[in-house]
Formats: sequence, C-alpha cells, structure tokens
Amino acid sequence: MSFLHIEFLYFMLPPLLILFGLLLTQKEPQANFFSDEVMQKLRVTSNTLTLKARNALFFLVALLSVIALAGPVIDQGEIEVKSKSSDILIALDISDSMLAQDLYPNRLKLAKQKALEFLKLESSERVGVIAFAKDSYLVSPLSFDHDAVAFLLRELDTDFITQKGTDFLSMLKVVKNSSKNSKKYVVIFTDGGDKKDFSKEIEYAKSNNIVVFILAVATKKGSAIKQKNGEFIKQNGHIIISKLNENIALLATKTGGVYIKSVNSNKDILMMIKKIKEIANKKELKSEKIKKYFPLFYYPLGLALFILLLATSSMSKRKEVEVPGAFLIALLIGLAQPTQASIFDFKKLEEAKDAYENGNYNYASKLYENYALKNNSSEAFYNSANALYKAKKYNQAINMYKKAKFKTKQMEAMRFANIANSYAKIGTKESLKKAISNYETSLKLKEDKDVRENLEAVKRALENKDKQNKKDKNKQNKKEKNKQNKDKNQQNNKKDNKQNSNKQQDKNSNSNKDNKKSDKKDSNKQDKQNKKDNKEKDKNRSNEKSKDKQNRDKKESKNINANKEQEKLKEQTTKMSDLEVKKWLKKLNSKSHTYIYKLNRSNKEHNYEKPW
Repeated sequence: MSFLHIEFLYFMLPPLLILFGLLLTQKEPQANFFSDEVMQKLRVTSNTLTLKARNALFFLVALLSVIALAGPVIDQGEIEVKSKSSDILIALDISDSMLAQDLYPNRLKLAKQKALEFLKLESSERVGVIAFAKDSYLVSPLSFDHDAVAFLLRELDTDFITQKGTDFLSMLKVVKNSSKNSKKYVVIFTDGGDKKDFSKEIEYAKSNNIVVFILAVATKKGSAIKQKNGEFIKQNGHIIISKLNENIALLATKTGGVYIKSVNSNKDILMMIKKIKEIANKKELKSEKIKKYFPLFYYPLGLALFILLLATSSMSKRKEVEVPGAFLIALLIGLAQPTQASIFDFKKLEEAKDAYENGNYNYASKLYENYALKNNSSEAFYNSANALYKAKKYNQAINMYKKAKFKTKQMEAMRFANIANSYAKIGTKESLKKAISNYETSLKLKEDKDVRENLEAVKRALENKDKQNKKDKNKQNKKEKNKQNKDKNQQNNKKDNKQNSNKQQDKNSNSNKDNKKSDKKDSNKQDKQNKKDNKEKDKNRSNEKSKDKQNRDKKESKNINANKEQEKLKEQTTKMSDLEVKKWLKKLNSKSHTYIYKLNRSNKEHNYEKPW
C-alpha cells in the first residue's frame, strides 16, 4: 500500500498530535472547583461520555481524515493508453446554389445541421472543417475539440465566397495538404454543383489515397436561388433553377466511399458514420503509460464518519459499568481490523486472475466468490461466474451472474447474454426457452451482432428439439398402442377360449338333451307317418282297383273294334299278295305302337289271342 499525497501526513499529523494532546489533558472547568464525587452528583445523568472520551473520539476522526486525504492506494501496475483516430475532414459547400430552398430552411443551413450532428455523434475522432465553392479554405484543422470545431462551422456563410461556382478539385487539394496520413477521409455536404464529368477529381483522389463520402443536400425537382436581398439569381434574364447533380455520386463510389441522400431524420448521418467505421482505418496518434491504482481512501473516511456519529451522540451505559477511553480505543482498533483484512483480501484478486488465466477455473471462482461476499462486489461475482462457466458448471454460473448487478446498460447486456449462454449450454427445452428470453433482454439493452446470431441459433435448436420430441412421442405412443393391442388380443384370446370351451360344453349337454328329445319326437313322428302311409296305401289300392276295371272295359271295347278291323283286312288280304300283306302289317304296327305296348302287357296278364 502507498499514498498518492503523502505530504498530508508530513504536514498535518504533527500539529494534530500536539493539538489533541493538549485537549486530552484538559479538564472540565467545574473540575477545578469540585471533586469527582461532587461532579458525579451534580451531573443530570451519568449515561453519557466523559470529556476525555469524547475528545479521544474526535482525535481519531481527525487522524482518519488526514489518512484519507493522503490518498491510500494499492498499486496495480502500469497501463499503456493509445490514442487512435481516422482523421475525418468535413467539406461544406458554401456556393450560391446552397441557398436554394427546396429543403427547409435552405440547403446550406440543413447541411450545417447535418455536419453538427455528425460532430456530436462521432466524438471519438479528430475532425477538421473545409469550406469550398470556387475556392477552398481550411476553416479548422484536425482536432479532438469538437466544441471549437462546431463554433467555427456555425459561422460559415456564402459571404466567404470571392468567386462564383463550385470547384471540387481545389477542395481535394486542401484535403491532401491538411493531413499527413497515408490515407485521408473527407465527408462532403453538397448539392453536386453543375459539373457533369468528375473524371479529373476521381483520378486525383485515387492518386492521393483520398476516400470521398458524399451527403447530397438537394432534390431532383430543385428550386430557385433566393439571395439575401430577396432577389432570385438570373442568367440571361431567366431565373436559374438549381437541381441535385447525381453525377457527383461517381466521385464517392469510385474512390471507395459512399453516396447518401439526406433525409429529415438523422438516419443519414448514422448510416454515414457506420460506413466510415467499416471503411476507415484508425491510425495510432500517441501512446502513454499510466499507473493504475485501487483507491482505499473511503475506508478511513467511512470509519471517521462513524466515529463522529458516536462522538456527537449520547451513548448510554449501565450505571455499574464505566466505559473508559482506553476501552473505546481498543474497540475502534478492533473495528479497524476488518478494513486491513479487506485490503489483504484484495491481493487475492491477482491470485484469482492468475488461476483463471492458467485454466484453474474452480480455484479462481472460489477466490472471486469469497472476495465478492466480503465486499459485495458485482465485478467479483461476475468474474466468479465466468470461471464457473469455463469449468462447465453452468447452473452455478447462472446463480453467480444473477448476483452481479451493474448500473451501466453495456455491462447489464453482457451479463444477460452470459446468462443466456449458460442456459443454452445446458441444452434442455426449458433452458433453451430461458436462454431466448435472456438474449432478448440483452438485445433490448444493447444491440449486438453476436448475441443476435446466438439468439437465432438457439431458436433453431429449440425448433429441432420440439420436432425430435414429437417424433419420440409418436414412436412411444405407437409402441404403447402396440403393447396395448397385444395385451388386448391376448386377453380376448383367453376369453374366447374360455367362452368356446363353455359353449362347447353347453352345446354338448344341449345336444344330448336335444338328441333325447329328437329321438322321442322322431319315434312319435314315425308312428304317425306309418299310420298315414297305411291309409294312403289303402286308398291307392282302392283307386287302382277302380282304374283296373275301367281299363279292362276300355280294352275289351278296343279289342272288339280291332277284331272287326282284322276281319276286314283278312277279307282284303285274300285279294292281296303275301308281300302286300306284310307291308300293311308293318304300317299297322307302326301306327298303333303305343297300343301294341299296352296290349302286350295286358296279354301277359289275360292271355288274349293275337288279332291275326
């Protein structure tokens, strides 16, 4: 530990010791006339500090205040600070055409406002100002004093013009001579002038490593040019209409710069600054080594304020117990011990830093955590969380990150981003959702490209996780359904087998019963049927007898007729030859074939004689 202003100790401590030495030996005025016993009785209450004790407290307050003024610090080594800048020149067109009122209030005033906004937003760069028309002037050299540059920029007007017209080549020559950097950057606020061919300007800019950025301050429709006396600028008796010359865009694009049209908001300036940062290379201007200290003055100062509070208030005590000044001094020394301990604890931060850099993350996290708990340091909690994250203890890291709370938006954004990274490393569905919410909180505090990419990656991972879970659930549901179906089929088969066996038994018993019943029924039916058959046979016999009688009568009548015909044939045959008789017999037999068939059956039964 050292002191930044040790002269306070040399010049203030000796008189302080002499002064309070006299005060501590001084007695109360009444003590010169009364004894201590009488003084105790005269006092209204004895529950207050004595004069010596109170003076001792004031002495400690003064001593601690002097130590705080001396500036106790812990030396943390040297830091090299480098100053870098891109060195940007602002070139403002102040020709008469910039008085056109197609943009409110006019082109020149709007260009000034845009240039002042550029100075305000680009506060980390050296900036200079050039005014140009037909001639060019270096209004302000490159400087970090943006207030002085802004003052000079506000005073620019068209009255500075000596010759009419707009010469961009003369302005580029001033840019070349205004900076010694190998590469130069100029932002031109102009309406483009009247020139159509900028090939000379482009060649000159390229040969001298000048990158041109142009902010066009005009419109395509254009406007008349109104002078301060109220008259419009005329040429050959006609009012001149000045319009935006878009050919000037080639001067920017072909030299590696950017061409942007002005808008009502500051979006054009923000875009211009963004493009300059992307294109421009910063040059190191100077570097300086400074010592880094950890201040400790607030420890003795805080202790002095606490003692002053005790000294200026009534501190009660028991009547039986006295509180001597020596005891208070010992008590204060005891109270001061934690301060010394915290100073020594701070040295452990270097040990924790070395452990972290050497990859011993668990040990580093413990050291940082112990220091954070003693001193309630958000930075130590944050460093402990980083060490736990490196040790892949993500849940513990999240708890540590939550304990660290910062006042700046940048640090809070980093803290939420690291919490989101820890949740993302855990990889569960719930942790991925928490990671997304923490990434979004971080982006609300400060926009960051890497955090945005991490957010998109975690969202895709969560979608893939949901798809995989759905597939797994579908597979599991199918397996469960198949198992359930198999179990059901087995149960159904068992039931069916039981039912079939029961049914078979029932069928067998029923079939036996049915067989018995059917046997009885069949026997009864058979008897009835036999009776019916006998009756029908009797009827058939009677019918056959009646039919036989009828047939006999018919046969007899037919036989009689046949005999008559045969007699006629015999009479004729006597006149026929034998051959003719045979023919006639064949015809006769063929005509009465049916009759002959019946006749043969009846002949067997009755033995009738043949007709010939």
